[in-house]
Amino acid sequence: MDYWLGDQRVKGDVLVMGTTGKKVRFNALSPAGGDVLVDMACGGTNFAYVDKQNNCQLAGPCDRSSIAAMLRIELEPDDFLHLAMGTPPVIEGTKTIAWDSSRSLEKVEVKGPTGTQTLTLDLRNGRLDVIDSELKDANGKTVWSVKNTDFESSPDAAGGDHRLPTKTQFKSPKEKADLVVEWGQRTINPTIDDAKFVVSVPDGLPRCGAK
Repeated sequence: MDYWLGDQRVKGDVLVMGTTGKKVRFNALSPAGGDVLVDMACGGTNFAYVDKQNNCQLAGPCDRSSIAAMLRIELEPDDFLHLAMGTPPVIEGTKTIAWDSSRSLEKVEVKGPTGTQTLTLDLRNGRLDVIDSELKDANGKTVWSVKNTDFESSPDAAGGDHRLPTKTQFKSPKEKADLVVEWGQRTINPTIDDAKFVVSVPDGLPRCGAK
């Protein structure tokens, strides 16, 4: 990932696992040697965040603000599952479909009470690749956008097959930040023990940002 860690731009390996129900775990690894710099987990209700580089911690409700504490972009915990699968969430609303003959792609526009979302889809040869998507609020301001490239087939733990992007760029203009991911090895539909979504915070560790 190429992402923000506090006020610093960082490019390095990040281990991520997650499932639906606001359960996600991150290990941001040190570019210098692979040690864990940041350990964060959302367990469905609350999150715990341990910054081992700055020797501090955060905890609270598991929501988009907790994700922003690490990556400085506001994403719901379940959104990372969508990013990894190349299937961004779609708002409720009226759908309009158009054909982009120059690129042989489908253009979909969804208008709802919360805003407007556009999606570009590659449906050739039975595919369902989401090339890009953008969500704008009711005032026409971009909430987020995502671009997926270099799709490839990837098996799941049950022997099924999925087409997944190998590169994803997510932008969140409100935070003036973006997240660039080059996906490495992925396992789809594994069995994950709920205990994996728990981070133990050492006693006496100060709160990040406290003075």
